[in-house]
Amino acid sequence: MTADPTVHDPMTLAAAARSVLACPSSVHLVVDGVADVLAGTDDLGMQDLAGTPTFSCVPGADLGRAAARRAGALLTVESGLGRPGSPERAATLTLAGTLRTEKREDCDCCGEARDVVTLRLTFALLAHPGRPEQQLRVPLEQFRSPAHRLNRGYLQRSVEHANLCHQEELRRAVATTTGTRLSQVVGVSLADLRPDRVEVQWVDLDGAHTRTLAFRRAAGSTAELGELLRRELHAGLC
Repeated sequence: MTADPTVHDPMTLAAAARSVLACPSSVHLVVDGVADVLAGTDDLGMQDLAGTPTFSCVPGADLGRAAARRAGALLTVESGLGRPGSPERAATLTLAGTLRTEKREDCDCCGEARDVVTLRLTFALLAHPGRPEQQLRVPLEQFRSPAHRLNRGYLQRSVEHANLCHQEELRRAVATTTGTRLSQVVGVSLADLRPDRVEVQWVDLDGAHTRTLAFRRAAGSTAELGELLRRELHAGLC
């Protein structure tokens, strides 16, 4: 976020706010009537689901009980956009609303039952320190817009997840499509992911390589982006 006056455009402002929500460096939740919302857990599992902050907790947790009585809550999200130390990391998104329990489901990792809790928003404010400091009210209608599904924060977090958690799959894709032995592909990373392209960087015994893969079409949803990414990683490097 900068002092550029275009940031006052409702959709531009909403895109910036959604990017922070999708890519936080830290999250702090204060709930009416709850002294320590993290009691008994290390992580609330906050996710951005179409502009709605969503949490996960074990049945009977303080957060779930607060959601059952529809308690008010204040969520503060510090930006994880860009590189550590960049000016973008100074942005803070403040969201206020009412907690609701949406459903109970089994965790994919451990099979343990979890309550899914959402924060129904009534207020959003994006702040960035500067001279002067900017504090901009974000229109909720634009904040929830499907146009922001593939926001910059989501794209950055997707790349970080792929590079950290799917290194073996990335190495195999590069090895297969370039005809290189898997043992000779030292490492692979994705960068600059956009709805219509992604940059692939890898290192093998011949040195460092970079190639930009253009998708056959621009993705319009998160599911479509994942499909295009998987397809091009196995075909576009040939």
